[in-house]
Amino acid sequence: MSAGLGAGLAIPVLAAGTGAAQAADESETVARDIVARQLEALRVAIVDGDAKALDALTHPQLSYGHSSGRKIETKAQFIASLAGKTKYKSLAYSEQWIQVVGDTATVRHVWDGADILPNGETGRSYIAVMQVWLKESGTTKDGIWRLLARQSCPLKPA
Repeated sequence: MSAGLGAGLAIPVLAAGTGAAQAADESETVARDIVARQLEALRVAIVDGDAKALDALTHPQLSYGHSSGRKIETKAQFIASLAGKTKYKSLAYSEQWIQVVGDTATVRHVWDGADILPNGETGRSYIAVMQVWLKESGTTKDGIWRLLARQSCPLKPA
């Protein structure tokens, strides 16, 4: 008789565990969608050189590494560069991958940009990018995903 009682209790516990896992999967899916929208907003802000949007999308402790591996910018340097001398004619992301773990998201993609050089000619940047996004908490930006770190490396165009 006690074996039947124990077996009956296992089913609701298993069902509750399955519901929690499903809710976590849905929550992660929602977070990935939000990060993807933030990533697209960042792409548009980079092309537009929109300092206000770049400020809103990036964390105060931003570490922005370029594909040379030798140039790392702070948030202020990153915004000044894009709102100043660096101009993009176009920028596209491909092979995008987003993973969310708690309040942190890792993003990988291929960046294909046409930048306008100081002499007016167009250059091309084709790089692999890895970004870390952080969901703010305990601040006036609570719940907002912002870019915390970025590093890239050069790729050969296909």
